[in-house]
Amino acid sequence: MELIEVPQLIRNAERFREVVTILTRHGLADWMSGVPSIWPDRLRGAVADDSMTTAERVRVAFEDLGTTFIKLGQVLSTREDLVGRELACELAQLRANTPSDPSDEVIAMIESELGAGIDELFSSFDPVAMASASIGQVHRATTHEGDDVVVKVQHPGIERRIVNDLEIMQKLAEIAEQQSERLRQYRPVDTIREFQRSLMRELDFQRELKNMDRFRSNFEDEPDVHFAVPYPKLSSRRVLTMERLDGISVSDKAALKSSGADLNEVAHRGATVFLDMIFRDGFYHADPHPGNLMLLGPGTCDDQQPAKQVVGLLDCGMVGRINDALRDDLEAALIAAVTGDADSIAEIVVRLGEVPSDFDEPSLVSEIHDMLDDYSDQKLRDFDVSSCLRDVTRSIREHQIHLPAKVAMLLKVLAMLEGTAHQLNPEFSLAELLQPYGQQAMRRRLSPRRVYERIKNRVDDWDHLLSILPKDLGDVLHSLKQGNFDIHLQHRRLEPIVNRLVMGILTAALFVGSASLWSSGVPPLLFGVSVPGLLGCLLAMVMGVRLCWQISKVR
Repeated sequence: MELIEVPQLIRNAERFREVVTILTRHGLADWMSGVPSIWPDRLRGAVADDSMTTAERVRVAFEDLGTTFIKLGQVLSTREDLVGRELACELAQLRANTPSDPSDEVIAMIESELGAGIDELFSSFDPVAMASASIGQVHRATTHEGDDVVVKVQHPGIERRIVNDLEIMQKLAEIAEQQSERLRQYRPVDTIREFQRSLMRELDFQRELKNMDRFRSNFEDEPDVHFAVPYPKLSSRRVLTMERLDGISVSDKAALKSSGADLNEVAHRGATVFLDMIFRDGFYHADPHPGNLMLLGPGTCDDQQPAKQVVGLLDCGMVGRINDALRDDLEAALIAAVTGDADSIAEIVVRLGEVPSDFDEPSLVSEIHDMLDDYSDQKLRDFDVSSCLRDVTRSIREHQIHLPAKVAMLLKVLAMLEGTAHQLNPEFSLAELLQPYGQQAMRRRLSPRRVYERIKNRVDDWDHLLSILPKDLGDVLHSLKQGNFDIHLQHRRLEPIVNRLVMGILTAALFVGSASLWSSGVPPLLFGVSVPGLLGCLLAMVMGVRLCWQISKVR
């Protein structure tokens, strides 16, 4: 496909040139060398910095490219199954150091979004941002009711820039998938589409507000867990006002120690909150890094119980969801891991993921058997969940199994959760904390109510099938009787094959016909050689060479 034919390129020509230039500068655009383009040759074939690994060059390039590419890198850091451990770890270091916007632009954005003056909305508003991230910045404020709040404001114009970058990413992904066998295994088109959906949801602060309300509802009976209270009347799609939480960030271990906090209790409580979200609620905070957790102080409780320190959670923009079917598979995988059933684990992996046509299931089962043997002699307290998940992810990637994004995100969250807890207490054991959830899962799956629900669902499925079968079978028999029964087959990616086949037939026909003209001496003649025959043979040879070159690129 010619780049100049792409409508997005016309709208975003300068930005497209900038993206290609930066990728080339870091030696990451070699896959574009075979693409006909309007860009000058100086944008191609740059020599990469030999002092940096490919993963490091990707990270630096994403930092140079700005907000949207940094967010993409952060998302890819959760897809170790897709990009590999080295690149995932490197991209996990990406942090957007975005300068704050001028106060007059921020205030104008708030007033435009909320439809009132800043003095009408807040009794006080600090024009100096307390923090600035890739999408928005945060300001302290006080409501007219005297509540201390923070106001999260989207950077002006950031949505338009992100949309433009997403269009460019989509086109680059299509080119990469067409031109590079190496990049094709990363499924760039599907990855960018999933990233686009995720990022556009993150740009809508109303979604984060709803997430906060849902988390608060799920934990309303647990006084030692706190999510900020949102203020819907002071919020919009680009402005989010929420309760200001005052406490100690879990990332500040020295301050936690100085406060006298029990770090083991904080790690245990924080991890329990996330496991409850995952296995109890099926709706979880998907970014459990230390900066998103705070220690707020003692919670409310009765007189007989000592006060517990409250764990507060920030930034509810990125969430994960687990439906009943996925929860069943997760529970089955936990039970299979406990019982050492490698065949069942492999079956679940295959059912959840998308396997290649040459998938070797016995090999995967054998690897899982070996992995279970490696971990079987470890005590529960010493079991390294993160290491086990990395081994599973590595095996999945080696067999080119592509997991759904929601599964990959869950695996990453569990690994991040253990890492965050280990920063507080190196002796913390996530496996010990997971054990009761595995036992609960086994009891739940074998409970009479669950067995009844499964039987009922099967009966409903069979009842539906039996209700539609007579009519569908009658339609098929009627079509057979009338002689108009058709079978429609859908062939994906068949067009390039057909095109090459037609090109081969035309090339052969042209060569045979031209050779006949040459041998027959069909005029006009040049030095006794038939000019039509000679030109036809040369054209056939050019077509044949080009066809062979195209076929050699497809492995």
